[in-house]
Amino acid sequence: MTEPQAVTSRDNPLLKRLRQLAQDSTAYRKLGQVWLEGDHLCSALLLRQLQPDVGVFTASGWLHASAELREAARKNVLLPDVLMASVSALESPSGMGFLWSMPSADRLDSLAPTVVLDRVQDAGNVGSILRSAAAFGFTQVLAVKGTAALWSPKVVRAGMGAHFGLRLLEGLALDGLVDLRVPLLVTSSHQGDFLHRASLPFPCAWVLGHEGQGVSPELLVRATQAIRIAQPGGEESLNVAAAAAVCLHASAVAVAGGAGR
Repeated sequence: MTEPQAVTSRDNPLLKRLRQLAQDSTAYRKLGQVWLEGDHLCSALLLRQLQPDVGVFTASGWLHASAELREAARKNVLLPDVLMASVSALESPSGMGFLWSMPSADRLDSLAPTVVLDRVQDAGNVGSILRSAAAFGFTQVLAVKGTAALWSPKVVRAGMGAHFGLRLLEGLALDGLVDLRVPLLVTSSHQGDFLHRASLPFPCAWVLGHEGQGVSPELLVRATQAIRIAQPGGEESLNVAAAAAVCLHASAVAVAGGAGR
């Protein structure tokens, strides 16, 4: 077990880095690391057999942490509660977190079951969609320019560990999607086949659009199929994260039932 090193200065370089990562939604792009606060996210990282660079604990957090969490990082540090609070983005700061070097961006997998985020801007929606993608067997998420930063603290918290099982590429231009070799299915509130009647190909790429404007016209014209969700209650449209969960689940059910092709 790596015994923790005490850090007591607010000006410690590690603390400056953690504050930047916790408070700046795009700092990870420059620093190449993300700050994972709380035992749930940290345990999710370890479930994927990924190793953090630094374990950060308060005294009580160290005392109550499992041996797995204590032994995971190459180095552990111990912070006073007040310093942990200074880097925390949570209303009630956790007693632990990991600093982790995120993987470098890969090229997209042209045949992977994919979710395309077309300028989805709300961090909570993006994180929720990532959770649904991971849960329903979609292994790749491609974010078009204008989408919320995929590794921002808010998206990571909302993703609840889904990030660690997905291939994530962001900042893509629309032309960056031309390498996809799976059918593009676009969600629509007013046109296309009703989801419950549609024959769904698999693998495929579900395209989910901007919360107000929907899928961009450029992607609509490239679509293999437009899909809408029946809403007998009469609402105009669903929240994009809710629509994503419904559509991705339908694909998973189709595959499980032998209907995917």
